[in-house]
Amino acid sequence: MRRLLQTVLLLLSGAGLLRIALFGDLYLRYVKEGMRPLLIGSGVLLILLGLTDAVSSLRRREDGGHTGHGDGGHGHRHSSVPRPAWLLFLPALSLLFYAPPALGAYTASREPAEVAVTHEDDFDPLPATSPLPITLSDFTRRVRQDRTGAIEGRTVRMTGFVTSAGQGGGWFLTRIMISCCAADARSVKVRVHGAPAPAADTWVTVTGAWHPGGTLGTGSAPAALDARSVEKTAEPVNAYTDALPPPALGR
Repeated sequence: MRRLLQTVLLLLSGAGLLRIALFGDLYLRYVKEGMRPLLIGSGVLLILLGLTDAVSSLRRREDGGHTGHGDGGHGHRHSSVPRPAWLLFLPALSLLFYAPPALGAYTASREPAEVAVTHEDDFDPLPATSPLPITLSDFTRRVRQDRTGAIEGRTVRMTGFVTSAGQGGGWFLTRIMISCCAADARSVKVRVHGAPAPAADTWVTVTGAWHPGGTLGTGSAPAALDARSVEKTAEPVNAYTDALPPPALGR
């Protein structure tokens, strides 16, 4: 029975990996884009191991049937599978039949926003475009590190998903980024003032200007925005990137 469990688990896990890696972009919920070949290779390897294990078990049964004493003379073998082992089927079946969603507001609300640790003394001039498309990370760096104050008074556009801010008012526009996979996820957040919070995990594009506070260009300045408009937008295919907002309609 244990051997059968091992074989089935290998086959299910391999099939689940191939399903998310080969058919669509589901794998982007868990790993970076560049890891797709590794997922495919892992899925193929698991299936080959499962098939090899199945063939090996079949041959042993046939050999045992020829001798009639494959169990040391008792004619049967008692083996049981520990109950916790059956739980291993849950992630395999999940990948095969129901791919869990990407990390979102629940995860982001339980960890602090990423704090910029690098210091830049020379920022490129901001384009004259208004509203200015900008990522949440770039906006945060401009607010907390650009001592020229170039971001002050500028109308900007940013896209992310909604996360509750809890105490303190407003809500967070959030992006989650990964270095390798969802296990090392980190978030960047910009607090939004002046607009009611849409439902958590809703993807929106916010247009507004920096919400004054502290000293611009230092760590005391809040990464915050006074919203002028909030528009719902489609979730990007790769949600684990801090990308520019989509082009505004009519532009």
